[in-house]
Amino acid sequence: MLVEILLFFVGIVVGAMNAIAGGGMLLGFPILLAVGVPPLIANATSNIVVLPGQLTSAFGYRRYLRKVPPIYLWLILPCAVGGGIGALILRNTPAANFEQLVPGLILFAVILFAFQPLLHFHLHKQLRSRVNKIGPLFYIGLALLPLGIYGGYFGAGFGFVMLAFLGFSKLQDVHQMNALKNLAAASMAIVTIAILFSGNLIDWHHGLAMAAGNMAGGYLGAVFAQKISSHAIRFVVIAIGLITAIGLFIHTY
Repeated sequence: MLVEILLFFVGIVVGAMNAIAGGGMLLGFPILLAVGVPPLIANATSNIVVLPGQLTSAFGYRRYLRKVPPIYLWLILPCAVGGGIGALILRNTPAANFEQLVPGLILFAVILFAFQPLLHFHLHKQLRSRVNKIGPLFYIGLALLPLGIYGGYFGAGFGFVMLAFLGFSKLQDVHQMNALKNLAAASMAIVTIAILFSGNLIDWHHGLAMAAGNMAGGYLGAVFAQKISSHAIRFVVIAIGLITAIGLFIHTY
């Protein structure tokens, strides 16, 4: 019972982080490992964890979502298609092989999370004028396909990378970007769950306990996004991610 309570409260934090910027499962994934869920199962289960929070945060941002031009909703398609491809790859990955990949995947996600503001600034400065000449939606949609594959295979970090890509669009309000990002992530999670459902890769017991908290955290994070500073959260997530990656690397190799 104590484990379920812990997972519930962790789920609240994960949901709030995903609603604000992303990266929540960089905290949630190590906790699932800590309570004894195998890496491959924990990774697949993360889709069950984040889905309720993505939906409730999209609802929390509904006022901003209504202002998003309908053409931008097409960006959900490459995320969903890519997520399906990533899930198929994951489903056919042997557990032992995936366990060897986990330290590198976590480290990659942590590096993206740590340097995302700098990366976004650099790309925005160098490419904005070039993107605007041909049309930002084409390039963003093209970039979201491989990002969706990554998200379907190992979802940690998908959200804040998508926000970086949306920075090249004509959307000016970060809350509109967050609303679209959460809707795309929810669509990707639904497709991924549908593919993984019959593969016995989802730990429903632990996943639903964290998902219950995630539902509340997603909505609260969306509602209070303007009042929450992400600096402390970013530092904690980076520290936890690095410790987890190093610990798993030592354990695996």
